[in-house]
Amino acid sequence: MLRRIRLISGLVLFFYVGTHLLNLALGLGSLGALDVGRDVFIAFWRSWIGIVLLYGALLTHLSLVLYALYQRRSLRLKPLEYTQVLLGLAIPFLLVEHALGTRALELLYDVKDNYIYVVLVLWVFAPEIGILQNIMLVVAWVHGCIGLHYWLKLKPWFPRFSLMLFTLAVVLPGAAIFGFVASGRELALLAEQPGWLDNTAKALNLPGEDAVALVKYWTFIGRIIMGGLIGFVLLARFGRALIERRRHRITLRYSNGRKIEIVPGLSVLEASREAGIPHASVCGGRGRCSTCRIRCGRGIEHLPPPSPEEARVLHRVGAPEGVRLACQIHPTHSLEVTPLMPPGVGPKASWRQSSDHQGNEREICVLFADIRSFTNFSETKLPYDVVFVLNRYFRAMGEAIDGAGGQVDKFIGDGVMALFGADTEPEEACKRALAAARAMGIALDELNHSLAHDLPEPIRIGIGIHFGSVIVGDMGYGKAISFTAIGDVVNTASRLEAATKEFKSQLIVSEALTARAGVDLTHFPHHELEVRGRSASLGIRAIPLATNLPEIETAFSRKKQRGNNAGAAIAR
Repeated sequence: MLRRIRLISGLVLFFYVGTHLLNLALGLGSLGALDVGRDVFIAFWRSWIGIVLLYGALLTHLSLVLYALYQRRSLRLKPLEYTQVLLGLAIPFLLVEHALGTRALELLYDVKDNYIYVVLVLWVFAPEIGILQNIMLVVAWVHGCIGLHYWLKLKPWFPRFSLMLFTLAVVLPGAAIFGFVASGRELALLAEQPGWLDNTAKALNLPGEDAVALVKYWTFIGRIIMGGLIGFVLLARFGRALIERRRHRITLRYSNGRKIEIVPGLSVLEASREAGIPHASVCGGRGRCSTCRIRCGRGIEHLPPPSPEEARVLHRVGAPEGVRLACQIHPTHSLEVTPLMPPGVGPKASWRQSSDHQGNEREICVLFADIRSFTNFSETKLPYDVVFVLNRYFRAMGEAIDGAGGQVDKFIGDGVMALFGADTEPEEACKRALAAARAMGIALDELNHSLAHDLPEPIRIGIGIHFGSVIVGDMGYGKAISFTAIGDVVNTASRLEAATKEFKSQLIVSEALTARAGVDLTHFPHHELEVRGRSASLGIRAIPLATNLPEIETAFSRKKQRGNNAGAAIAR
């Protein structure tokens, strides 16, 4: 709840800074336009609703930031987090003089603090303060943009609009500064006119030396108070650390065998950072992204149940039992943990994934294809030629698989592995796999024809397809994580591909697949194949050429045809 309140109060302050920058940008038009914009600006922000919102948000946000600084057990942060914290703490030091010199003088001395007054003071009388105030606006804006970035980057729609938002974040403060400069130059020209400065000083009721001295005095006091609050928080942190050093320690054990001793109450994420152990955390430990999630082992029984906020995030990503957020648990007893996400993971990992991606058992088709005698070809060709031919081959096979509704799992050397059925029913998956094999045969013939002058002999391939239950999910490490399948079906499909040499066929499919697909292939030779690791032989159909398969209509092909017809109708 405190994080949510801090977010809401931050959004109010960000909106205030944004409208202030918009108002200053009107100075690009004229000083008069700047003042007209101010009338709209203060109509809201100096109404009782605006005052309550602004000053309530300011006090709330500052208090919660200081409290969060005290609560955080470790100050090991990412560079962007350090930037946000330091900029946020600098804002009150820069803001206090401007607030006293405008709103306070307006209330105490009846100074007309319109933009003529503000620009006159900051451009003509005290330009060094004007530079500081422009810096303050940029600091406040950047601080808010970083916070907004941490919040919005977890939204699935954010990547589509990130460039536009970044452009706005750069253009708006730039326009505001140029608007201030333009209005300052305009006012400087007016100040050169005889009598204008005296008349304006009387109309604005410019403050005297006593008022200026009062502003300077309370600016100094305000900065001392702010510095004292920060110092008090740091001192309190130091005192807490001294006390905790005398308390008993607990052990945090990681899956890689690393063990660290920590004080009870430190979050697992903070403990990882303090020990220099890379740990994913897209949101910076705010409990929003779920990327710091860990699987808890021995010692989980001592953890309290998830808070409503943590439970909501875990439910959003479909986390199984035993998985918790490292930033939200503060062990009081020794605990075994296994980080589930690679340290460099991006925001996409915080979005909900299907159970298939997290690990599931499904009935799917697995296809393996491999080039025959490719080693001989690669030994007689330059590396450039080998890569050129392979890329043409991979493209042709990939397009055939995609066009049939399959998914290329990986390219292994000169081989291809594809999956069918991760997103559809088993019967449809089997039909798609057979349709893909036929399309691959056609694509290979076309490729051989186009490369006839580059190849000593046509490319020959073997294809094996099998159907059954496998375990599917995102597997790998770091950037090499991908959705794949493991199990006996995968090994058997690979064995069928290798058996194409033995049976002198381009394609071998298992009887289990043809039966599930409901396609009659009885006119092709039937064999019983002994597969290593299987107690019983496997019934197969050996098909001399994949193009000998009958044309198979699938739900995917019908849908694609409807789309093509609709596109043609629109074109007409």
